[in-house]
This record gives sequence, C-alpha cells and structure tokens, in this order.
Amino acid sequence: MNSPAETAELPPIEKMNFSTKFAYGAGDIGGAIVGILLLSYLSPFFTDVAHLSPGLAGATQLVVRVWDACIDPFIGITSDRGDVFGAKIKEKWGRRYPWMLFSAIPFGILFICQWLIPFPATNQWGLFVFYTFISMLLGTFFTMYSLPYTALTAELTEDYNERTSLNSFRFTFSLGGSIVALLIARTVFQQVIDPAQQYLTIGIICAIISVVPIFYCVWGTQARAKLVNQYQAARVENPDPLPLKDQLRSVFTNRAFMFVVGIYLCSWFSLQLTAAIIPYFAVSWMGLQQADSPLIILAVQGTALGMLSVWSKISQKVGKKAVYFMGTGFWIISQAGLFLLQPGQTVMLYFLAMLAGLGVSTAYLVPWSMLPDVIELDELETGQRREGLFYSFMVFLQKICLGVALAVILQSLEWTGYISPTATVLAPIQPPAVLLAIRFAIGPIPTISLIGGLILAYFYPITRERHQQILLQLAERRKHLENDR
Repeated sequence: MNSPAETAELPPIEKMNFSTKFAYGAGDIGGAIVGILLLSYLSPFFTDVAHLSPGLAGATQLVVRVWDACIDPFIGITSDRGDVFGAKIKEKWGRRYPWMLFSAIPFGILFICQWLIPFPATNQWGLFVFYTFISMLLGTFFTMYSLPYTALTAELTEDYNERTSLNSFRFTFSLGGSIVALLIARTVFQQVIDPAQQYLTIGIICAIISVVPIFYCVWGTQARAKLVNQYQAARVENPDPLPLKDQLRSVFTNRAFMFVVGIYLCSWFSLQLTAAIIPYFAVSWMGLQQADSPLIILAVQGTALGMLSVWSKISQKVGKKAVYFMGTGFWIISQAGLFLLQPGQTVMLYFLAMLAGLGVSTAYLVPWSMLPDVIELDELETGQRREGLFYSFMVFLQKICLGVALAVILQSLEWTGYISPTATVLAPIQPPAVLLAIRFAIGPIPTISLIGGLILAYFYPITRERHQQILLQLAERRKHLENDR
C-alpha cells in the first residue's frame, strides 16, 4: 500500500499515447491467430485428416473446454494476487506480466503439436487421448497468457471512451491476426498437396508469428500499467483478498456483470459456432473447395476489421448499447440468410458474410469495453480490484457453452451419418440429414442466440452517466483513504 507521501507524489494520469495502445493491441495477435485456426479448422482436421470419428472429436473438444473453463477462475484469481512468482518479480513486473512472459514459448510449441498425427486412424482411442492431452496443455498455457492480457484493459485506463478506443486497437490487431492466419491457410492449402503436411505447415508458421507480439506487448505497456496501478492501489480499501466463497458470491450477484456475460455469450456463441461450421457448410452444402472456406471467413473478419474504428466513433456519440443494437441487427439478417442459401449462390454467400462482419465487429468491441465498467462497480461495492476474477469467469462461461455446442454439433454429424473425405473422394456427397444439421448450425441456432443478446443489451444498467458517478465515488474514497493514512 502506498504511503501518504508516495501517493501525493504520483504523477498525473494523462491520456494514453498511440504507442501504448499499439503495443497493447499487438498482444492479441497470438490469441487471434491460434483462436481462429483452432475454431475453424481443428474439427475438420480431426474428422477429415486424422480421421478421428466425429463423436470422439466432439468429446475431445468438450473435455478440453470444460478443463479450460475450470482452470480459468484459478488463473484469474491467482493473477489478481500476483504473488505466485515471488514478491521481487511482482514488484518489478506487476501482477499480469509474469504470466504472459512465462507462457509465451510453451504456448507456441504446443500449438504446433496440435497438428501432429501420432497414430493411424485405426487407433481411435490413441488419437483421442493424444489430442485431448495436447489440447488441455495448450488451453492451459493459452489461458495463462490471454487472461492476464485481457485484464490489462482495466489497468491501462479508467476513461469510459478511452476503453472503447483501446479495445478498438486490440481487436484491430485481433481481426488483422485472424486475417493473416486465414491467408496463410489458403496459401498453404493451395501450395501443399498432402493434407497432413498442410495443417502442420500452417501450425509451424502461425506459432512463430503468434509468440513474438506477446513480448512486444509487455515491453510497450508496462510503464503505463505501473502508473495506473499506483492510483488504483491507493484507493483499495481491502487489500487482503476475500475468501473464495465470498468472491464467487459477489461475482454472481453483480447484476451488471451477469448482463455483460449474457451479451458476450450470445454474441460469441453465434460467432464461434458459425466459424466452426463454415468449412463443412462451404464444402458439403455450397459445393466449394477446401481452399475457399478461408475466403468466406476472411470476408467476415475483413469487414469487421474495417468497421471497428467506425463503431468506436459512433459509440462515443450514441453509446455502447446503441452500437450493439445496430451491428447485431445486420448480423441477424445475415445468419437467417445463410440458412436459406442454396448451392451455387456464391456471390450471395460472400455478401452475407460481409453483412455478418458488420455485427461481428460489435461483438468484439462492445462486451469487452463494458466489462471494465463492471469491474469498477465491483470495486465500489467491495473495495477490491479483481480484474482477473471477472475476466476469468466471463471466459469460463463462454468455454463451457462453446464446448457443449461443438460437442453437440459434431455428435449430430455422426448421428446423421457424416462421411469423411478420403484420398480418392475429397468431397463425398453427404446424406440429407447431415446437410440439414449443418444448415441449422449456421442459421437458426445463431439467430436465436443473437436475439437473446439484444434483449440482454436493452436491460444493461451501466450508462455513460452511471459510470462517471462510479469514478467520482471511487475518487472520493481515495481522498478519504489518503487522509486516514
């Protein structure tokens, strides 16, 4: 805790400069590259290249998501304390950065291992155990990097609009990273003939690109985070962490947080379910080539990238809720249109993909800029800064939801008789039941989820004015604590 003299000598917090925002945004490149490739191509890799049955592929993803979800709160709470690496390291690097530095290289190595095929297709359980184990390790190190990274948003600025701007930088790099990954995937698919070598080559290239920006992010944001943390520490009323039971209770009784979680789940469930099913939809329903699926996802991500700065500026004038309503409206039209799309309507497919990108952009921007506001409301109510806890539970619920969704989708493909490609038949004609399952996964299910997100956004309680009141009350608390020291 700062002494009165130390608190009085703190320099004023100025607006974030461009270089800090740039470095923070670059930190999400690795997560974006790995995330889009795992989401879009891990299931096809399992079923079509490693020839793991769809049922076991779904079970693998469910087990891994449950594991990820369970370790998220532990890592989030531990990173809030920041003492797991020792007092000297905490003093030099802060609470979040040691996690990012420690996990970066193992994160890249394990991503490469994800695309190995250690056993023949006849050894189904061997493949299942290997991919489950590697995925669990990868998920662990991914979380050790990504959770502390995302928690930095609340530690770099407390300004309502500046947080939206900071997240626009983050997701500009995130979308840019996913676009780079998709372009690499398309190039490799076109240049490399052997499917197993295709995925391994993509894994090696993208692992290298993913790791380096993590170190740059730490280097470029550390000074700013240290300054803001001094101010935040000066107003912490209860420095000792609450018992875990009390922390969990306060999280799930925070009304504003539950609304943000709901908005986030509805948006990202729709996004991730669509991204996961697009490779199957493009080949099995639309009759396109495997190399075309990256272009479809690229149309979504490219449009989303172009709209980030637009939505960020609009948000400053009309607010976050209004922006979410605008973007999600376009998105709902797109998802419903994909269900009605017929084979051969390729131009319409790309139009709907770009229309979806208008809404996907708000899914990146809005929930993540709402969460720091919720964290300050919690600080006002509890007297503690618990960014890691809130970010971890947001991701915890999202992973559980996604794991169940992917498992159900892949299991439905097995139940309906999905036919895996072979060396001689690269795009087998699928049974009508399989095609209907694919179309439902890309149309009605995401549409219903997005409508749920709109309902929750309507009732979200923290407005710009309410957030200003929270910050004023926290400033008064800091003055009170300074006078008492």
